[in-house]
Amino acid sequence: MNEDSFFSINRLVEFGMGLAVAQQMVQTMNSAMANMHVPGAMNPLQSVAPQFYYAMIEGNQAGPFSEQELSRLIAEKKIVKETYIWKPGLPKWEIAEKLPEILKLVALAPPPFQQK
Repeated sequence: MNEDSFFSINRLVEFGMGLAVAQQMVQTMNSAMANMHVPGAMNPLQSVAPQFYYAMIEGNQAGPFSEQELSRLIAEKKIVKETYIWKPGLPKWEIAEKLPEILKLVALAPPPFQQK
């Protein structure tokens, strides 16, 4: 078997090591995000009660949306960084890029699929 083959033992070991490192990175990031705090607030980003959000979409107030629904709207480009968002506890509407919990959803959204 050719040493450069994808199925060579060296390639499989590299793949396994890469997968293990990736899993460790995911665990570290999940832990860091779970322990992240909003500056000036004494509560963690992830609250015990489900959080709901409202958004200004195409000039209209829409919602309430769960984080999962917001993620879908972000992936569909209906919510962008300039979109105004409000949730219970905010004194006024804020643009999405100023809310850490919305930035977290943007970071977790997959990139658009492009087949070559």
